[in-house]
Amino acid sequence: MTTATKRSAEPRAGPDTPEEALVAAARAREEAAIRELIRRLNPRLFRVARGILPSDAEAEEVVQDAYLAAFTRLDEFRGRARFSTWVTRIAINTALMRVRRARPQEGYDTVNEEDSSRIISFPGPHAESPEASLGRSQMRGVLEAAVADLPSDLRLPFLLYEVEGMAIRDIAHDLSLNPVTVKTRLFRARRRLRATLEHEVHGGFSTIFPFDGMRCVSMADRVVSKLKAQRSD
Repeated sequence: MTTATKRSAEPRAGPDTPEEALVAAARAREEAAIRELIRRLNPRLFRVARGILPSDAEAEEVVQDAYLAAFTRLDEFRGRARFSTWVTRIAINTALMRVRRARPQEGYDTVNEEDSSRIISFPGPHAESPEASLGRSQMRGVLEAAVADLPSDLRLPFLLYEVEGMAIRDIAHDLSLNPVTVKTRLFRARRRLRATLEHEVHGGFSTIFPFDGMRCVSMADRVVSKLKAQRSD
C-alpha cells in the first residue's frame, strides 16, 4: 500500500467529519473520533445536566458518566436516533438518577428513549468588540445566577427551550410530559425571572453555562483515560 493510500485510509476526525463517520471510528476505538464527539457534545450535555442539577461540579460528573456509559455501550446504539440525541438522553437519565438518590422521596420525570426528536446544535458566539464581550460576560453571571435559582423541573425545560432551541413538542417527548405541562413550566420559569431581566438579556441566552476551553479538553482527557483503563482490566 502506498503512502498516499495509507493516508486516505486513515480515519478523519475533524470539525467537518459527519457524526456517523465519527461514531463508526469510535466503535473501532479511534481516540481522535472519541475526542471530537466529546468536543461537539460538551456544551449541550453540560447545559442539560446543569438544568437538572444544582451545581457545575455535579453536572460535570454526570456528563463524564454519560460519556463513559455511551462509549462502553456503543454496541447498543442502533442508529434509530442521532448519536447526539442518544447521548443526551443518557445524560438526562443519569442526572435524574443522581437527583433521585439524593432525594428519593421526590418524583421526577423520566425520558422516553424512542426517537422522534432532535437536539438542535447550539450556535457559537459571534465576533464582537471587547466592550461587548465584557458586557456579555458580566450579564452571563447575572443570568446564570437567576436560572440556577429556578427549581430543576422549571430549569431544564427553560434551558432546552431558550438555550438549545428545542420545540415544545420535542421537549415534551424527551421528558415524557404533556406539551401543555411544558408550556406551563416555561411560563412559571419566565415569571420567576424578573420581567426587567428578561427584557435586558433578550438574545443573550447563548452565554449561559458555557463549557469550552480547557474544561472541554480536560473532559476528553478524563473520559479517554478511563476508557483505556476499562479496556486494560
